[in-house]
Amino acid sequence: MNPDPATEQARRRLPRPGLLVPAVLAALLLVLAVAGPWLAPEDPDAGGLRERLLPPGSPGHLLGTDSQGRDLLSRLLVAAGPSLAGGLLPVAVATVAGGLLGIAAGLGGRATEHALLRTLDVLYAFPGVLLAIVVATVMRPGLTTTVVSLSVVLTPAVARVAFTEARRVRTAEFLAAARVSGAGPLTLAVRQVVPVITPVLLVYSSSLVGLAVVYAAGLSFLGLGVPPPAAEWGAMLDELRPALLTRPEVAVLPALTVLAVSVVFNWLGEALRHGTEEAGHD
Repeated sequence: MNPDPATEQARRRLPRPGLLVPAVLAALLLVLAVAGPWLAPEDPDAGGLRERLLPPGSPGHLLGTDSQGRDLLSRLLVAAGPSLAGGLLPVAVATVAGGLLGIAAGLGGRATEHALLRTLDVLYAFPGVLLAIVVATVMRPGLTTTVVSLSVVLTPAVARVAFTEARRVRTAEFLAAARVSGAGPLTLAVRQVVPVITPVLLVYSSSLVGLAVVYAAGLSFLGLGVPPPAAEWGAMLDELRPALLTRPEVAVLPALTVLAVSVVFNWLGEALRHGTEEAGHD
C-alpha cells in the first residue's frame, strides 16, 4: 500500500535520529557558552595557594583547582564563551567570504576565475596551523587575532566548495532562463546561485567548527590567542602544563573539554552531510 502523501511529507520534516543527538549537544554547548558566567559555582578568578591543584571531587571543587587554586569547573564554564567564539566566528566569516569568492570565480570570466583561484591556492598550499601562526604573530594576542587568523585559514577551503557548486549550476536551465529575462550578474548570483549553494556551504562549514575550536585552543596554548588571565581552554591547558606529571587528572581537563567539543561538532557535520545525501535520494 502506498503511503499517504501528507504522512510522508510530515515524516520528512521530522528530525532524523542521527541528527537529533549531535544537534541537541551542540545547542547545549552554545547555551553553556552564553550562560557560563552565571552557571559558574565559584568566582573563576578567585584562588589561593592553600588550594592549589586539588584533585577532582574535592569539597567545594567538583573538578578540582588549577595551579593558582582557582575552581576548574567555574573556569571551564566561563571559558566556553571565548573558546567557542574562537571556533564559530572564523567559520562564519570564512563561509561568507569564501562563498562570495567562490561564486565570483564560478560565475565570472576566465580571467576572474584564474586570478581568484591562484590567490586562494597560495593560501591553501600552507599547512593550516602554520598559516594561522604566521598571521597571528603579526597581531596582538586576543580573540580578534584568533578570528582573523583562522578566517584566513578556512576561507580557501570554503571558496573551493562554493566555486565547485557555482560551476555546477552556471549552465543550469534556470540560470539560462534568468539571463534571457534580463537578469544581470549580481542578480543571478544573489537570487539564483546563493539559495542553491547555501545548504551545501552550511553543511560543509559545520564540519569545520570542530577543527576551528582545536586551532583556536592551539593558538591560545602558544600565547597567540586569548591571553591569560582570561579563561580560555587552550590558555588553561598551557597554565596547567607543568602539573601534567604531578596532577595529570587535573591538567588534562581542558584538553578533554576541547576534544569533546570537537567530537560533537564533527558529529553534527557528519550527520548534516548524511541527512542532506538522504534527502537528495528521496
